[in-house]
Amino acid sequence: MDRYNSTKKAGILGILGNIFLLIIKAIVGFASNSQAMIADAANSASDIFASLMTFIGNHIASEPGDKTHNFGHGKAEYIFSMFISISMIFVASKLLYDSTISLFLQDTFTFSWFLVAVCIITILVKLSLYLYTHSLFKKYDNILLEANMKDHRNDCIVTTFTLVSILAGLLGIYWFDGVVGIGISIWICYTGVKIFVESYNVLMDISIDSNTEKMILDLAHSYKKIKKLDDISSSPVGYQYIIVLTIYVDGNMSTFDSHSLADALEKDITKLDKIYKTIIHVNPI
Repeated sequence: MDRYNSTKKAGILGILGNIFLLIIKAIVGFASNSQAMIADAANSASDIFASLMTFIGNHIASEPGDKTHNFGHGKAEYIFSMFISISMIFVASKLLYDSTISLFLQDTFTFSWFLVAVCIITILVKLSLYLYTHSLFKKYDNILLEANMKDHRNDCIVTTFTLVSILAGLLGIYWFDGVVGIGISIWICYTGVKIFVESYNVLMDISIDSNTEKMILDLAHSYKKIKKLDDISSSPVGYQYIIVLTIYVDGNMSTFDSHSLADALEKDITKLDKIYKTIIHVNPI
């Protein structure tokens, strides 16, 4: 439950932080006609949606298994992270179009030290949110936290470039503003596609990673009475997996002993972090 409570808190902090940043970025960006700052404001709007999806997805994923969802609701994490990725790609496409038009039309903006101040505030807020969500992600390996963590990290980088483009405007180099807007949009799109692919793989029942599979096989091979193993089958249920494994034992072993052996192995495998449930079939050899 700590996993879900921590993710809920991260979602709420993200919503509040991004609403604050959206307001100050939009006011200063439109007042100065800075495409880089307007792009940054749109990115904050996308981040509010991402934090909201984190909050809702985490709430659903925290629900335990029931009669209609026997293995819980963990895949909600990946459904809602996919929503986040799609919103990021959509925002990136709009920003790419606007920034390209601005670059070719050679739009200028009014330099203001308020632009610089907003950039510095954004970097500090986003760096704090990134460090917080990064610590939670390392602890809980939650894709919703990962999506938010990458959002916060990207924003630190994006706003740094926004700051550079604003300072370039002080020197009369206005074209760099449009270039930065284009760079921001490409970065957002790239991150969105990566999150989309990761979510898609889980929703399409990607197999467990090779390292965890090796750990399972090592556990099984540690049981001397197991004569042979079939390939491991796995299916994700959120961030964890259901494992199906067939073992072969001496045909003269009693049914009670063979099932006791399977039960012991099931318990050992299910202790692994990424395992939700283990199902073992026993065949004689």
